[in-house]
Amino acid sequence: MTRKKRTILIVTSCLCVVAALAVAFWPAKTASVDDTEDTEETEKVAPVGPAFNADSAYAYTKAQCDFGPRDMNSKGHDACGEWIVAQFERLGCKVTRQNADLKGYDGTILHSMNIMASYNPNATTRIMLCAHWDSRPWADNDPDSTNWHKPILAANDAASGVAVMLELARLLAQKSVAAKLPQNLGVDFVCFDAEDWGTPQWSDRQDDGSSWALGAQYFSANLPQGYAPRYAILLDMVGGQGAQFYQEGMSKQYAPEIVKKVWRAARQAGFGSFFPKSDGGMITDDHIPVNQTAKIPCIDIIPYYPNCQQSSFGPTWHTLADDMEHIDKNTLKAVGQTLVQVIFSEK
Repeated sequence: MTRKKRTILIVTSCLCVVAALAVAFWPAKTASVDDTEDTEETEKVAPVGPAFNADSAYAYTKAQCDFGPRDMNSKGHDACGEWIVAQFERLGCKVTRQNADLKGYDGTILHSMNIMASYNPNATTRIMLCAHWDSRPWADNDPDSTNWHKPILAANDAASGVAVMLELARLLAQKSVAAKLPQNLGVDFVCFDAEDWGTPQWSDRQDDGSSWALGAQYFSANLPQGYAPRYAILLDMVGGQGAQFYQEGMSKQYAPEIVKKVWRAARQAGFGSFFPKSDGGMITDDHIPVNQTAKIPCIDIIPYYPNCQQSSFGPTWHTLADDMEHIDKNTLKAVGQTLVQVIFSEK
C-alpha cells in the first residue's frame, strides 16, 4: 500500500493533508459505475442466501480484541494468529500458513504469517475474500499527542474484517447452507499480516509507500501454485459507527465489473444506503499488490467519512478510540449480508 496512510482530502476550497491510508481522497461525486444498468427493477430483486449474524461477527471481533494489541512481534499478535487458524480449522476450512520475515520501515524484522483458509478447497472456481489481521503499533493519529507511540486495539482497523470472514465461514460450514451453492465453487479467506507497520506520522523518515501492506505484497508475489480466483474483495474497517462505503477509485480502475457486482448486491440485499453510488477517492491498500502483482482483480470495501475532520477514514482511525465501544453491529450486518448476496449469486 503505497502510503496506506497518507490521504489528501479536498473539502470545499480547503486543502488539508492528513496522514492516511490513501494516495488521494477527492470529494464524493454522484457518479455510479454504470447508472444505466442499475435499474429500479434490478434493485428490487429479493435477497439470496442465509442471514448474516451480526451478533456472531461482533463476538469474533471482540475475541480478537481480547488478545490486546496485535502489532507485529508481540505476544498478542502471535496468540491471535493461532486463534484465527484454529477458528477456521474448526469451521472445516483447509488452512495454509505463509510465514515470512519481512523488513519494516525502520529495519525491524517482522515475523509475519499470512493465513489462507479455504472452503471447498477442491473446487475449481474460486472467490477470494481478504482482510489484514495485524494492528497498528502506534496511535499516531490520536488527538492526544501523548498517545502517538501507544499501540491501538484495532477493533475496526483489523478485527472487523477478519470477523466478517469468520462469520461467513461459519455459515458455509452448515450443510444446509452449502447445499445451495454450486458444487464447483470455493471461497478462500486470506488474512494478510504486516499491513499496518507503515511509516508513522511522527517519523522523520520519508514514506515512499513501500512500508505498508507488506503481507499482501509478499502473498501477491508468492501465490499458491496455479491460484487464480475469479476475483477478490478486500475488507478494511467494516465495522465502524456511521460508516458508508463509497466506490473506491483504484478498485474501479482495476476491477470495475466487481465494483458494479458488489454495489448491486448491497442494494439487492437491502443495504444500499451503506453503499452509495458515489466516488470515495483513490486509496492504496492491500488490494493494490493483489491487482498489480498477483493480477487478481480485487476491489476494496473501505469507509469514507467526507465530513470528518479527524480522518476521512472516521474519527477512530489510528487512535486509541478504535475499540469495541465504536463497533456497530449494523455496519457488520450490512457488509456481511452484501457478501452473502455476492457469494450466493455466483453461478
